Amino acid sequence: MDIPFDGLSDEDVRRILYLKNVVVVGMSRDASKPSHFVPKFLIKHGYNVTPVNPLADEILGLKSYKSIIEIPIEPDIINIFRPSDQVYEIVREALPKNPKVIWMQEGIYNEEAVVLARKNKIQTVWNRCMMKEHNRLFGTKPFIATKKL
Repeated sequence: MDIPFDGLSDEDVRRILYLKNVVVVGMSRDASKPSHFVPKFLIKHGYNVTPVNPLADEILGLKSYKSIIEIPIEPDIINIFRPSDQVYEIVREALPKNPKVIWMQEGIYNEEAVVLARKNKIQTVWNRCMMKEHNRLFGTKPFIATKKL
């Protein structure tokens, strides 16, 4: 799939990365997966991470929720680690929670989801990794997935 550029400047992405309440949809218990070590990196760098994974009760010591509807907070960012064809439903489910940003990780893009989010005044990022963007824009040291918190 050919993924278009999201059109965001470095300043746009930097502003987004200052937001701290991140709901991670598709967060994994498997330490070798980006959907585990990216949220772990975010926690290490001061983000409040809320896992959403219907198959886990707890990840990285944090209560995991079955769906976005169940989360008790109003998130700044919905960070999505799910296949592109599942993103529209995730965005639709997220709307009542009033997120400021929908962030689709590297390789993830869904045009209908982008249209829906933007129609609801939600900024969208796609085909980017929060950890890589944080490292690039803030000069943080690369995070080793096996490193203990």
